[in-house]
Amino acid sequence: MSETSHIVFGFGAIGGWELLLIFFIVLLVFGAKRLPEIARSLGKATNEFKRAKNDLANMAEEVNRDEPAPLPRSTPKDTAKSTENSNTPS
Repeated sequence: MSETSHIVFGFGAIGGWELLLIFFIVLLVFGAKRLPEIARSLGKATNEFKRAKNDLANMAEEVNRDEPAPLPRSTPKDTAKSTENSNTPS
């Protein structure tokens, strides 16, 4: 089996047979009538999560775009020059 066909967790990889077994156990626990309802709610939750993630990314972009550019840092030489110029009589 290729590595891309597995879902990897900290303790190993889950292949097709393991996923089939998990689906069968879920089918036994919840029943065939509730599976479509569960799948719909999982789909809605996934879409809501994606929407919230995109909204957060858009807000971060707006904040970064609206912030003014940082002022250039003055070096000690610039500070010394400005104090020398201010001490000279006009």
